[in-house]
Amino acid sequence: MKHLIIAHHMKKARHIKVEYKVVEKFISVNGEGPLSGQLVVFIRFAGCNLNCGYCDTTWANKKDANYDLMTPDGIYKYIKSTQIRNVTLTGGEPLLQEGIKELLEILCLDDSIHIEIETNGSINLGKFASIDNPPSFNMDYKLPASGMEESMDLNNFSYLTYKDTVKFVASSIEDLQKSKCIIDKYGLTNKTNVYISPVFGQIDL
Repeated sequence: MKHLIIAHHMKKARHIKVEYKVVEKFISVNGEGPLSGQLVVFIRFAGCNLNCGYCDTTWANKKDANYDLMTPDGIYKYIKSTQIRNVTLTGGEPLLQEGIKELLEILCLDDSIHIEIETNGSINLGKFASIDNPPSFNMDYKLPASGMEESMDLNNFSYLTYKDTVKFVASSIEDLQKSKCIIDKYGLTNKTNVYISPVFGQIDL
């Protein structure tokens, strides 16, 4: 039955000609979060609305970045061809892609794969959290040193559960202090997974 529903969603997506800007797709070992150490299929989308000082994928965010246009059907078939269960949609900021909800609705129907989407904390998660069997959100909170803290959508904390993750990337003691403030204020360790990562070369582990 699930296969018929997925096929129906694929047909609908083809009818409205949804395509996504994919700058790369690859298989690797997850280096962070709850799935650290496990094999993952990464789909990286072009474009971002933020400009963090420590960003390591600025090349994917440029307007002239090289990308392939992929349909939902193409992305799904590539994922299934790898025979890997864990899937991470990343960027850039994948939630900026036009029609990304349609892709999530298709992918999340297949309970043989685990869908995680990395998001920068500035895009409201409400309409994505309402999807049947929603993806796991790996959401950043941009700390002061990133230069992007004012862009954070604080309403997002209300949508997170234990299947999700909040990630703080810290550059300084001030960043760590702000992390603790946010964790305590929103009770994050009582509702979701929390990870803190150092900016290489800026602060010791």
